[in-house]
Amino acid sequence: MSDVDRSIAEAPLPTGGTLRRRKSLFYQATRFVAFNLRMMKMVTRAHH
Repeated sequence: MSDVDRSIAEAPLPTGGTLRRRKSLFYQATRFVAFNLRMMKMVTRAHH
């Protein structure tokens, strides 16, 4: 078994909650909006 195969086999698996959040369109849309608001806040502060 190569080093890459071994590291992939030993990688932690996501929990059930993590998988649900990754599949949830509502959660993803909320995170998208929150991220964009943070970016806009940084951009507007940088231009003063």
